[in-house]
Amino acid sequence: MGNVMSALRDAAMASKAWPFEEARAVLKRFGGKDPAKGHVLFETGYGPSGLPHIGTFGEVARTTMIRRAFEIISDIPTRLICFSDDVDGMRKVPENVPQQDMLKAHMQLPLTSVPDPYGEYESFGHHNNAMLRRFLDTFGFEYEFISATEFYKSGRFDDTLRLCAERYDAIMGIMLASLREERQQTYSCFLPIHPETGRVLYVPMKEVNARDGTITFDDEAGREWTLPVTGGHVKLQWKPDFGARWAALDVDFEMYGKDHSTNTPIYDGICNVLGGRAPHHMTYELFLDDQGQKISKSKGNGLTIDEWLTYAATESLSYFMYQKPKTAKRMHFDVIPRAVDEYHQQLRAFPEQTVEQQVNNPVWHIHAGKPPESRMVVSFGMLLNLASVSGAKDAAALWKFLQRYAPDASPATHPDLDAAAGYAVRYFADRIAPTRVFRQPDAKERAAMEDLVARLRVWDGAADDEALQSMVFAVGKEHGFEPLRDWFKALYEVLLGASDGPRFGGFIALYGVEESIRLIENRLSGALAE
Repeated sequence: MGNVMSALRDAAMASKAWPFEEARAVLKRFGGKDPAKGHVLFETGYGPSGLPHIGTFGEVARTTMIRRAFEIISDIPTRLICFSDDVDGMRKVPENVPQQDMLKAHMQLPLTSVPDPYGEYESFGHHNNAMLRRFLDTFGFEYEFISATEFYKSGRFDDTLRLCAERYDAIMGIMLASLREERQQTYSCFLPIHPETGRVLYVPMKEVNARDGTITFDDEAGREWTLPVTGGHVKLQWKPDFGARWAALDVDFEMYGKDHSTNTPIYDGICNVLGGRAPHHMTYELFLDDQGQKISKSKGNGLTIDEWLTYAATESLSYFMYQKPKTAKRMHFDVIPRAVDEYHQQLRAFPEQTVEQQVNNPVWHIHAGKPPESRMVVSFGMLLNLASVSGAKDAAALWKFLQRYAPDASPATHPDLDAAAGYAVRYFADRIAPTRVFRQPDAKERAAMEDLVARLRVWDGAADDEALQSMVFAVGKEHGFEPLRDWFKALYEVLLGASDGPRFGGFIALYGVEESIRLIENRLSGALAE
């Protein structure tokens, strides 16, 4: 066991996989010594102004990958905190939630003081926090959840808030240098919470009393108030809050999106002013929707967590998150089938790889070094095509084809295939069927397809993927398709109503020779549905 762990650690220290690169950077900050607090603290932040989206999940998934990589190269204990800034005032109403008018009446209240439009939780903030935690728990993440409301009101943040009052001028110096002149006139790092209305106020300070730990200000009606900075009576503006939280918790690692990257000197500077040491941070590129627009919680564009899980298992989402985090990626429904199939390709490769190759395989990081065996004897893409031509309404309807193709497979022995079959039927019905466009073949294509039918009628070999693919290939070549891709494109457009599709020999082997003959004849006769 010792030799195995030593080999794994050596491979991890040399790995070019980004989680190990980030983990080595975190380890380097300690200079060979254990941290005074006895552990390494990873943090991920969440703004619960709207329903959780996949980008939010991505931060926790990726941070967990780095945490697990760190645990291979170091024996220092680790913790992961998920921090929700739910004291933030609601500045706009998300477009994708009910009771819009009710929410508009509660603008500028802390999110944990806004009524839940779904009527299920104590507040809108509590609802959104619960949605996040539900999903993180579904994935089995190990994390500690911290609500900013509890953090401010319980006194856990009080020492740092008093220090903010003492070092107010230094914090303001950092902030004012980053603001336009007109904003400088009214800016304060402290945001009072009005004692009567409960709203978060964006007002200038008349006095910050470091000795008493209080602030004095006029509200919108011109009335003067003096409040302690402790006990949840104020909150920090979000940029100072970032740095102050790092100092208060002694955070060692946090990642955030590219849109935060210009603020890094501000976060770091405020953390340092408050006596903390800025954590190691990683910046990732943003997710885009199918139109190339940034995914937004308030707009509700792009995929939601629940939408992905409607059509694929959780591991495929983790796989998508692993891929090139510093490259902007479009995240929409079309990426799901590819993510599923690539994930299983990596699973199948893993057992035969060397330790050095395994630590660079995405599935090592998705499963903390212990990936399961893939039992997907048919690709997700092929299942989608099978759902398309079979008219299947559930996974059971696909199994008569699957068990003929793979007699040893069953829902009990191949649960990942069984689950994928159910996802494929659902994905086809919701995402593909409404957009299919069939066409009739031209004369050249019709002649080739009739030839293909004739050859299938006399086929006396086994339903072998490669042999059937060679036969389909030969038909296209003999009928003069150049490039040959045009032949396969014609098959897909005429038979499946799509511009691309599976290896056609594999499709025939799975669907069945007789069934494929009937499919082609139906399409040639103009019948578009069984």
